[in-house]
Amino acid sequence: MNQAPSLYDIAGGMPFFEALVDRFYEGVAGDADLLRIYPEPDDLSGARHRLTLFLAQYWGGPRTYDDERGHPRLRMRHFPFAIGPAERDAWLRHMRAAVAFVDAPTGVAERLLAYFDMAADAMRNRD
Repeated sequence: MNQAPSLYDIAGGMPFFEALVDRFYEGVAGDADLLRIYPEPDDLSGARHRLTLFLAQYWGGPRTYDDERGHPRLRMRHFPFAIGPAERDAWLRHMRAAVAFVDAPTGVAERLLAYFDMAADAMRNRD
C-alpha cells in the first residue's frame, strides 16, 4: 500500500521550511510592533529554530520538535504574549510574504496559508 507523500516531502523537506522561516523572521526582525511580543527580540534564533521544527513536524517531517519540546500545546505556549488583532495581522503579513518568497510547489502555498490563517487567529488571546 503506497502512502501519499506528505506536504513536507512535496515542499522540499527541511530546506524548504528553513527558507520559509528564515524569510519570515527577516520580516519580523524589521517590525518593531511585532518584535515587542517576542521574549528575546534581539536574538530570534531560538524562535526561528522552534518554528522551523514545528512546521516541519506538523507537515509530516521529522518529529524533532516533540523530541526537544514535547507536545506543541500552541495556545498554552503563546498565552503569556499579548496577541491581539494587530499582532495576528502583522504575523500573517510576514508569513504570507515568506510563503510568496519561497515559491512553493503547486498546492503547497494554499495549504500553508489556510493553516496559517487558522493558527494565527487561534493564538489570539486579546481583543
